[in-house]
Amino acid sequence: MLSRVVLRAPRAARAASSLSLNGVSSEVRTDWSYDEVKEIYNKPLLELIYQAATVHRIHFDPREVQQCTLLSIKTGGCTEDCKYCSQSSKHKTFVKPEPRKKVDEVLEMAARAKAAGSTRFCMGSAWREVGKKNAFKDVLTMVREVNGMGMEVCCTLGMITEEQAVQLKEAGLAAYNHNLDTSREHYPNVITTRTYDDRLNTIANVRKAGISVCCGGILGIGEKDDDRVGLLHTLATMEEHPESVPVNALVSVQGTPLADANLKAVTAFDMARAIATARILMPKTMVRLSAGRMSFSDAEQGFLFMAGANSIFNGDTLLTTSNPAFEKDNQLFTDLGLVGKKSHTANKKTPYVVKVTHSATEPQVASM
Repeated sequence: MLSRVVLRAPRAARAASSLSLNGVSSEVRTDWSYDEVKEIYNKPLLELIYQAATVHRIHFDPREVQQCTLLSIKTGGCTEDCKYCSQSSKHKTFVKPEPRKKVDEVLEMAARAKAAGSTRFCMGSAWREVGKKNAFKDVLTMVREVNGMGMEVCCTLGMITEEQAVQLKEAGLAAYNHNLDTSREHYPNVITTRTYDDRLNTIANVRKAGISVCCGGILGIGEKDDDRVGLLHTLATMEEHPESVPVNALVSVQGTPLADANLKAVTAFDMARAIATARILMPKTMVRLSAGRMSFSDAEQGFLFMAGANSIFNGDTLLTTSNPAFEKDNQLFTDLGLVGKKSHTANKKTPYVVKVTHSATEPQVASM
């Protein structure tokens, strides 16, 4: 007789951190050493994914995937020199600076996204920092109105002060995205107009205001495996883990320095290794399969959900690059048996644990 894997909700008294597999526990820790992270990252891939999938089931319903929509409310003309970005004014790409979107236009798009199944609406702007722009008043209005629709609201506006973070919180902002992109060591090879500490300071301002932190990175920007380990170590040793960690694969855009560098493309195995490691290190965090999904087949995306991803960006455009359309993702969810996570329920779902049962005579082998 084959082994059976039974998913069941645990008794309320059972601690979610009680399961341990080969020394990898579901306990939430912020004291990981670099060597521990490297050891996890370098495990044989299928073993790594099995452990990550098990940890995932302790804290989340494995069928639920959060659907987010990301809208660029101000496109192009950014003064930063990020070598991967199509919106930098330093590079000659197909992107031309556009006027900031009006409030009504943004609200119409948010309503459309909600109707298509999105529960989180993220607004991005190609600014180095918010500064004292009058546009910030419009952003606050957008946040209030989208929050009033019953959607979680996220913004990515560049650097913000503690005072601006408080204003966003009061307007109803649920999360603020500010990625670290890569390791501290590799960072200067990619960006020179904003320091790593600038990014960490913005994250600190967001956290002080009581806003959830969304912070991740990009694979395929010339980094080595040690840089991927370094990024994951930094995220996992923050005072509090990010509420969500976007894992992006570089979408190469002609005219950017990294496109000209002819770098090796990120594979599904690369993504799976990063996602699975993030899931083990930050068990209660939403791990978002973000930019670059268009380069992965449906089967590969299913593999990445198995590895621990439980959030995606949907809609046919992700800022300035292509992304699967709502209809395609709906079909993917149907094929994989996935369901959308409801708004404001992240990390509040009754957790699941894996219980492996065996006959008295069969080998003690668990199946996924």
